[in-house]
Amino acid sequence: MDAAETPDSLSTAAPGNFPETADIETANDDYAKRFAGAAGQWLLEVQSRELRAALEGLPSAGKALDVGGGHGQTESVLREHGFEVRVTGSAESCRARLPADTPFEIANHLELPHGDRSMDVVISFRLLPHCEQWKVLIKELCRVADQRVIVDYPAKQSVNFLADALFGLKKGFEKNTRTFTLFSHREVREAFEAEGFAVRRHPQFFWPMVLHRMLKRPGISKFLEALARPIALTRFFGSPVVLEARRVET
Repeated sequence: MDAAETPDSLSTAAPGNFPETADIETANDDYAKRFAGAAGQWLLEVQSRELRAALEGLPSAGKALDVGGGHGQTESVLREHGFEVRVTGSAESCRARLPADTPFEIANHLELPHGDRSMDVVISFRLLPHCEQWKVLIKELCRVADQRVIVDYPAKQSVNFLADALFGLKKGFEKNTRTFTLFSHREVREAFEAEGFAVRRHPQFFWPMVLHRMLKRPGISKFLEALARPIALTRFFGSPVVLEARRVET
C-alpha cells in the first residue's frame, strides 16, 4: 500500500449506480444474526477451515482483495495467512462490521478499481449466488487475481435441489433469508476455465445449513456431518462449495 493510502482514503469514492449490490445486505447486522450462537459460530469455523485449505500453497505474504467482504467472515483468515487485505463494498455501510484499520473501498464489483493481476489472491464469499451477472463477476475476479481466485456457491448437486420447495419453511425459521441461484459444478468450472483457471472444490456440508441452525446443537451437527464425509456424500453432494481457482500459466 502506498504511504498516502490510508484505510480512510480508500473509501472516499462515492458509490455509483452499481449493477450488483447484494453485498449491502450481507454486510448488515441483521444478516450476521444468521451466524449468531454456537451453531452459527460452528458454521463459520467450517467455512474458515475450507478457506484455509483453498489458500494452501500461496506465499505467506502478499496482497489479497476481499470482494464484497463487508460481512467480515473471511478477512481474519486472510490476515492470519499473512496477507495485506483490502475489502470492497457497494456502499459505505458495508464497512460497518469490519475492523477500523481495514483498508476499505467502495467499488463496482463488475469493474474493480485494480489493475490486471495486481492481487495475489481475490476472494468473494456470499456474493456469487445473488449476482445476476455472475459470469461477468467471475471474469473480473480473474482479471485482478495473479495466482488464485476463491469463491463460494450453493450447488445444484446437493440437497439444495429442494430449496424452492422448502423456501417457505426456511424463511419462516430464518426470517431474513432470500432467494439465491444454484449452480452446477460444470457451469462454474467452465466460467473459470474460460479465464485460464483450473478449479478444485472444497464442499462444506452434506446436510443443509438451515438444519444445523434449527438444531442449535453443534455437537449433533458435527456428528451428522461426520457420518457423511467417510462415505463421500460430502465430497459429491456437499454445499456450499468453496471453490479454489488457480491460474494456469501457459
